[in-house]
Amino acid sequence: MFDDYRDKLKTATPFQKNVFKSLFLLPVVITLLVFFSEDNDEYSQIGRASYVGENANPQCVAGKFDGESGLINGESTLEGIKYNIRTPLNYDATIAHPLLMVFSPAGSNRAKTEKTTALTLKATTAGFIVAYADHPHLSPTSTIELGTIPDLIAKQWCVDKQRIFLTGHSDGGTAAMALAFMSGTKHIPKAIAPSAAGIDFQDLRDHNCPAPIPVMVMHSVNDHLFPKYGQQSSGWWAACNQCEPIAEKIANGCMAYSGCANGVKTWYCEGDKLHAQWPEINDTLLDFLASVGR
Repeated sequence: MFDDYRDKLKTATPFQKNVFKSLFLLPVVITLLVFFSEDNDEYSQIGRASYVGENANPQCVAGKFDGESGLINGESTLEGIKYNIRTPLNYDATIAHPLLMVFSPAGSNRAKTEKTTALTLKATTAGFIVAYADHPHLSPTSTIELGTIPDLIAKQWCVDKQRIFLTGHSDGGTAAMALAFMSGTKHIPKAIAPSAAGIDFQDLRDHNCPAPIPVMVMHSVNDHLFPKYGQQSSGWWAACNQCEPIAEKIANGCMAYSGCANGVKTWYCEGDKLHAQWPEINDTLLDFLASVGR
């Protein structure tokens, strides 16, 4: 094949040479497009959940939900925001699963966010359904649209609507936090864990507090894009949750506010990475969320 290609190039006109080169490179280009596809599953390793003791959760009627198990790509909201879904490898459609919704930062998409956060394997092994959404241009309208995704998933998969959790990084963290206090969406999450969110006290002070909700704010001391935003936003959430004003150190760089209304957890976890980097405390994050509603 390569000898024939070389011989043809020797006698070809400049125009024909360009055509030959284009035809030769086309499979390479297609391969690269597939590799960088938004639905690339290279980093989508899913785990087996242990359903021991999960019978206490709300149950779904057998045959009611037709969502597939495993890796589900290219689902879409009514306005066209794409998202991917990951279920446990042994997904049981009669058991209500907690849903972890992960929103993407600016410049990213659902596949990149799955790779960056590395949440899929641990979350599905812990019994979560996980969904990753593309990043739209953030606005009140697009944020509300992101908030429709949990309900869309719950129409096809067995989801415990009392255990819908929101996280995300940078713009994704901003969306997760905003959905928890915006008047039309604050009923959706049962806990939030925003990372590197671009919301500070100035942004929050004019908003009414939602009902007490578990909050785990993750932010870095080296976040130079949104410096100290995490300290400020976690303080606002602690006040909304009617916690004691001084947080106490626990583990993994986290501080916990005590005495919060209804016993909700309110944590601030501070790392040392740059703004663009996801914090490496996935075990802490999943343990925090898994404790909600039990």
